[in-house]
Amino acid sequence: MSEMTARHISPKVTVSVVYVVAMFMTIMDTTIVNVALPTISRELSVPLDRVDGVSIGFLVSLAVFIPASGWLGDRFGTKRVFLAALAIFTLASALCGLAQSFEELVAFRILQGAGGGMLTPTGMAMLYRTYQPAERIRVSRILAVPTGLAPALGPVVGGILVTVASWQWVFYVNVPIGVAGFAFGALFLPEHREAGAGRFDLPGFLLAGAGLGTLMFALSEGPYRGWTSPLIVSLGLAGIVLLTGLVWTERRTPQPLVRLRLFADRLFASTTAIMFTGMMAFLGSLYLMALFLQDGLGLSALNAGLSTFPEALGVMAGAQIAGRAYPRIGPRRMLTVGMFGVAAVTALLITVGPGTSLWQVRALMLLLGLSWAQALVPLQAAAFANITPAATGAASTLFSTGRQLGTAVGVAILTTVASAVGLTQEATGRAVAPHLAAYRAGLLTASVIALIAAGIAQLVDDHAAAATMRSPAPSRRHAAAAAHDAGQM
Repeated sequence: MSEMTARHISPKVTVSVVYVVAMFMTIMDTTIVNVALPTISRELSVPLDRVDGVSIGFLVSLAVFIPASGWLGDRFGTKRVFLAALAIFTLASALCGLAQSFEELVAFRILQGAGGGMLTPTGMAMLYRTYQPAERIRVSRILAVPTGLAPALGPVVGGILVTVASWQWVFYVNVPIGVAGFAFGALFLPEHREAGAGRFDLPGFLLAGAGLGTLMFALSEGPYRGWTSPLIVSLGLAGIVLLTGLVWTERRTPQPLVRLRLFADRLFASTTAIMFTGMMAFLGSLYLMALFLQDGLGLSALNAGLSTFPEALGVMAGAQIAGRAYPRIGPRRMLTVGMFGVAAVTALLITVGPGTSLWQVRALMLLLGLSWAQALVPLQAAAFANITPAATGAASTLFSTGRQLGTAVGVAILTTVASAVGLTQEATGRAVAPHLAAYRAGLLTASVIALIAAGIAQLVDDHAAAATMRSPAPSRRHAAAAAHDAGQM
């Protein structure tokens, strides 16, 4: 397309499109791959207790590279870093599909995680720099599409692809999406650099990457290997020590890679904490419900995915409701109501059993999505209200880290609770049957975590988020039209 055509496309449209595409791919990737793990185990001759390395390698790599994304975008330009990350993610997806061995597949998943780790924070920084605070509610409604749709769509698409094609297609599906997003972004994305990026904080990167990576591995593997396993205990303690060292080092570094001082802003700190606990409850319960429906009630992966999919519809519909209500109600009350709603629905999910209609399950999942949207939209609208454009890259890194860790911690806690109760029990004649009480205990735990998030919401100050609750300033075109109309009067 010509340069003139490119200039006619608003940067807001461009940034929104490429970010939604990238975020959709990275979020869906985790859930779509999980569905294919049994098939990968069988076709690559890998024991089931080892095949989760495909997911663990991706998550650990993601955690390692997220901390560097803010500095890289500020130093080399958000467009350049975003497109490089998207290219790495897309190429790695193709290589995963071409892998001939389990070791190759894990290596390419680590490469894919490196791209994914830089995509979300860099894209978020672009988005929040493009939209002024009064327009952040529009950003939140945009973000609800990939955030709500991708996790629920993954099991459905994964089940279909594995059934009608092969496991390789759960990776190949990213390629055309990534290529289209890259081409569009290369043509139309605006570039942005921060003059004061400074030197790269190597100690901060090493401490953050090693600490988050080892902690993510321990959280992901702990429920299966056992929390008393020497490997899990040593890695978990190492992660905590490294992250403690990170806090000590970064507080004394003039230009830290991880700008922990941003948590001095109470609004940013409280919303990041709610995102962390909210993701624990919401995505943790989604993960547990998928296991409940498959292992507990005997549904196929595809049917389980179709039964949890209404959650995505609830998030997308709820985001529109929340977007209209936010300017009048404000973040604190909406976050409280949203997290109370998540707590109530996850508690109601314990009533699901062998005789429960799947339409009842779908109705509850729809309500879960509607409730989460009432928290998600104000979270994303208010979090960056007081963050300066220069600090947006660093803030997006911290916010993305909180969301990623919240997901891992939530899955680890709920799985551990369910395993502690016992996922199976002896039935008649020494037969082993699913123990539904274990899944219900996990769901009740998610409900309690959601209540904790609702409690943290009381720390949110609506006055601090006032800039995001005002109507956006009119565009130049609208202002000119108004001036013309006034002159005609």
